[in-house]
Amino acid sequence: MNLLVLGVVLHGYTVPLVWTALDHDGNSGTVRRIQLVSRLLKALPAASWKGLVADREFIGGEWFRFLRRKGIKRAIRIRKNAVVDELRVDTWFGDLQVGEVRCLAERANVYGEVMPIVATRSPAGDLVAIATDFSVWDTCVLYRARWSVECTFGSVKSRGFDLERTGITRPDRLERLFGLVVLAWVSCLRVDVWHQARVPIKVKAHGRSAMSLVRYGAEQLCNALRWNLPGLPELIRLLSTPFHAPDAA
Repeated sequence: MNLLVLGVVLHGYTVPLVWTALDHDGNSGTVRRIQLVSRLLKALPAASWKGLVADREFIGGEWFRFLRRKGIKRAIRIRKNAVVDELRVDTWFGDLQVGEVRCLAERANVYGEVMPIVATRSPAGDLVAIATDFSVWDTCVLYRARWSVECTFGSVKSRGFDLERTGITRPDRLERLFGLVVLAWVSCLRVDVWHQARVPIKVKAHGRSAMSLVRYGAEQLCNALRWNLPGLPELIRLLSTPFHAPDAA
């Protein structure tokens, strides 16, 4: 199962907005990425985007230029062997220590685009270099938010809806199935965000929540459907209301 997904970060998860199934196991091509972003731009103009965050599989000159021309700010990780102003990234930042953050003093030429480069070294020792249109601080904050996609796919796949067990390979059927799963998944998240404000999830001794937001919401929905039918209309009304904007009080 290979899907290219574009989403928005809400409550620690990446909520899928548009997606397309790929008919191979490799990385998505530039054309497919551009098509997917163009689809979302029809509903959400670039002015409403904070920016686009992506990992090092999503690179290339044509891709970077497309985002700039559409007015979409970028925070995209680049590979350590990428050439920036005639030197490899790991040459520029080879002496960077774990936890240290550094930015090139001047904007650099990366994939034909002139952009700042922000770099840090992860606790595992990996060099993380990001071509960005944001400040150093905003770049670090935004890139950390990229890991929310792991939370999403964990709850959609093995730790939740077990989507990978379907065995479906036809792209059109996989896209429809993914849409149904996303609808159910978002319903669970919406219920939890509401219920969490009333009855917060318990925090265990190690400081982590006893369960994920999505699982907590799923339990509330299942409970209403099986044992608390009088409370079901309230949840149905809730599902017809949108999430609050990320910056809303």
